[in-house]
Amino acid sequence: MNLEKYLDSKRKIIEKALGNYLQAPSQKPQVLSRALRYAVLGGGKRLRPILVIAAAEQVNGNTPKAVPAACAIELLHAFSLIHDDLPCIDNDDLRRGRPTLHKIYGEGIAVLAGDALMALAFELLAQTGNLQVLSEVAQAIGRQGMIGGQIADLEAEGKKIKLSQLEFIHKNKTAALIKASIRAGAILGGADSQKLKILSNYGEKIGLAFQIIDDILNVEGQEEKIGKKVGSDNLKKKATYPKIVGLVNSKIMAQKLTREAKASLKNLPNGKILQELADYLLSRIK
Repeated sequence: MNLEKYLDSKRKIIEKALGNYLQAPSQKPQVLSRALRYAVLGGGKRLRPILVIAAAEQVNGNTPKAVPAACAIELLHAFSLIHDDLPCIDNDDLRRGRPTLHKIYGEGIAVLAGDALMALAFELLAQTGNLQVLSEVAQAIGRQGMIGGQIADLEAEGKKIKLSQLEFIHKNKTAALIKASIRAGAILGGADSQKLKILSNYGEKIGLAFQIIDDILNVEGQEEKIGKKVGSDNLKKKATYPKIVGLVNSKIMAQKLTREAKASLKNLPNGKILQELADYLLSRIK
């Protein structure tokens, strides 16, 4: 199976499961049900849930246990985007080529929709029966992970910061949940300590590469492809790799991290899909 067919097949599994887990539009409170479906089912690469399933497959080829965890992580990602787009944080009007949730439903509903997605995500994680996965995902989105990174990102706006500080922001704001996606799938698949270490290293590398690539696309991407306004990071005085090390060096760093991610899988017998996924992410800036 080539990568495009693989991604398409996994997206279909994830989309169906997400649709089942979310409330029907008619379920009360209807405005919340509609808002949740708008936020979650409005497109997206589904990278994080695909990584959960791919990691589980890498370990033993068995994915049913991984699907609820995969959907939980996608719900947490959606929750973070809803809150990130709010006027009090990034004040974005577009997400995935559509008006952001607060533009359609108002700020109050947007805040509560994000809260509801977090609650549902942990309900699904609890259903896996694996406390390690639940704990690790909680840490990945908390003060020592995504939320901590987002706070550091806010505090860095308009300031001159060091590269080490920027790396802290990106590793926590973005890479932490990507790494947790890989680890969750591997753990649910029954990975031994050696495989878990290898896959964790891969997740950390592609997580940081992913955010650097996003930074690059915000400078030279196309709005219809990235689904948001090009140049918005610069307008908001965000700390980004192109701003600190330049566009050329940012691309070199993303390429280096991708090579390192792929190399970390060399001792795994079935790592081809994960290697191709790393190349796929990098290809967005070629």
